[in-house]
Amino acid sequence: MLEGTIQRITGPVVEAKDMRGARMYDVVHVGDLGLLGEIIRLDGDTAIVQVYEDTSGLRVGEKVISTESPLLVELGPGLLSSIFDGVQRPLPEISKDFGPFIVRGLRISGLDHEKKWKFSSKVKKGDKVEGGDIVGIVKETKTIEHRIMVPPNVRGTVDKVFQGELTVDDTVAVLEDGGEIKMMQTWPVRLARPNQQKLDPEVPLITGQRVVDTFFPLTKGGTAIIPGGFGTGKTVAEQTFAKWADANIIVYVGCGERGNEMCEVLTEFPELMDPRTETPLMERTILVANTSNMPVAAREASIYTGVTIAEYYRDMGYDVALMADSTSRWGEALREVSGRLEEMPGEEGYPAYLATRLAKFYERAGRVICLGSDQRIGSVSIIGAVSPPGGDFSEPMTQNSLRITGAFWALDTALAYRRHFPAINWIKSYSLYQNRVEDWYAEQLSPELRELRNKAMSLLQKESELQEIVQLVGPDALPEADKIVLEVARMLREDYLQQFAFDEIDGFCPLEKQFWMLKTIVSFYEATVKAHQKGVVLRQVLDLPFKGEIARLKSLLHDQAADQMKDLIGRMDEEIAAIEVV
Repeated sequence: MLEGTIQRITGPVVEAKDMRGARMYDVVHVGDLGLLGEIIRLDGDTAIVQVYEDTSGLRVGEKVISTESPLLVELGPGLLSSIFDGVQRPLPEISKDFGPFIVRGLRISGLDHEKKWKFSSKVKKGDKVEGGDIVGIVKETKTIEHRIMVPPNVRGTVDKVFQGELTVDDTVAVLEDGGEIKMMQTWPVRLARPNQQKLDPEVPLITGQRVVDTFFPLTKGGTAIIPGGFGTGKTVAEQTFAKWADANIIVYVGCGERGNEMCEVLTEFPELMDPRTETPLMERTILVANTSNMPVAAREASIYTGVTIAEYYRDMGYDVALMADSTSRWGEALREVSGRLEEMPGEEGYPAYLATRLAKFYERAGRVICLGSDQRIGSVSIIGAVSPPGGDFSEPMTQNSLRITGAFWALDTALAYRRHFPAINWIKSYSLYQNRVEDWYAEQLSPELRELRNKAMSLLQKESELQEIVQLVGPDALPEADKIVLEVARMLREDYLQQFAFDEIDGFCPLEKQFWMLKTIVSFYEATVKAHQKGVVLRQVLDLPFKGEIARLKSLLHDQAADQMKDLIGRMDEEIAAIEVV
């Protein structure tokens, strides 16, 4: 056992001497209380430790004991529906046994080691297995089966198999070479779990949010950021994606967020119902809570803990969506620890390696062929919220994140103040996955969608240009053709892009309904332009009831929407074409 002593304390950073033989990222227990820490720098026999707990009361000369292993998370049945802190300590268990505050130096397992799970084996004696192979199944929740896998880098021939009621510590299979496969495995959080092959991002992650799915799509295995100032709806957007995204498992990491916001998440998520299975949403959700009043160093651990758990479920063949709220708080933790280490600061005080750390985190996303002899495809999609001070997108966290991620959903304070939610600015936002998902949309939905989207975006961009003229001379001075553009762009903004997250019908919009809503609005525009070319003025078209009917499209029941909109398009074409020139 490697043991040293404290020689210096600087906030969450502790220097320990006599640590020769220690390794980078080894976990240590600091002081008489055994505070959890991690070695982040070595200098001769001195180890620099970032402590994941409050260091107040520590004294020079107290012991530092190395576990000689990196920070590990426990992976096995019981993760779903759990609420952990940044180092995978279960918060409900701590609250039940120790009260509302986390006791310093507390060592508690992430999984329940006493609970028994019904294990059904999928292998028999004589079967050859390798890393990633599924050896059995545990019904973790009503809707999710937990697939017990052979750990990576393990292979052999099965000699014994066990079934029935087992704990996570029990052995489920024994190999001929004496190796044991347990129901639980551990994994270092900073090391990405291996896979056979990373696939191209070609399958969209359907969110049910029209502005995202239609204009700025995200793929399964893709990465996206949502930057925005205070009050623009970052947390609500991430919670909406968690509820509606086309993913089997949700991992929500509250990294450095205010306590009241995390409290809302922790109280609301258990009450939300999964719209697809009519079961509590928590049955396929894992929450990692690390609020702003918790020790700053633990924010970094929370991000890695969340993505490691996400990769574990990906390896089972599931699609996982990881919500990181907010990566800016993680960057602030890096900045504070870097300052304590007296490192040369980069832009705005952030460490020079900020971009590298961000890249290493986001590159753990991906859609992959999982390890194992049976071919399974799983994915981890990462959506990170960014909180730029004052909504300034030129600050380092936003700029470094957008260089790495594939989708950029820019939240706009002006839109939020106008109560336009989601407040994603359609001019500033972009998605690098747009061309990659075209074939999927054309095959699964309609080849016409691309043309409709391009027309709609062209109208929105034209409206943005016309707004400057309108502010100078007013809308009445514009030519009739420009008035039509303004009217249809307003429909796109208010009747299509705007979406109420808490509405029973409009909270989620299926792809087919999105397509027909967009087609209806574009058809109205095309019919109006044709009428204008004959001499009809916009006022005559607006006297017809179609404007109000288009405004009510979002409230149509999903299963009836397509037929009703097809009928509406037919009536619009006929009645607008029949208008007589005054």
